[in-house]
Amino acid sequence: MRSLKRIFFAVSGLLLILMVLAFVLENQQSVAVLFLGWTGPQLPVSVLMLVALLVGMVIGPILGWLFMRRPRASAKRLV
Repeated sequence: MRSLKRIFFAVSGLLLILMVLAFVLENQQSVAVLFLGWTGPQLPVSVLMLVALLVGMVIGPILGWLFMRRPRASAKRLV
């Protein structure tokens, strides 16, 4: 059973790597991001999308933790 799990995770990981590689290879057009007057460097679309994904993966759990923490603090004050 362990070897079946290892094979499943190895195949899943390989498929994920291949999908990311295909995404990067298909999105090589360079773009510049303009935000509040600041212009970023010319980067491929795939790089910008992957950076946005990683930033969201970091910020999302932090915000979730902060919002879950607040109700507990207010509940402690009531007791």
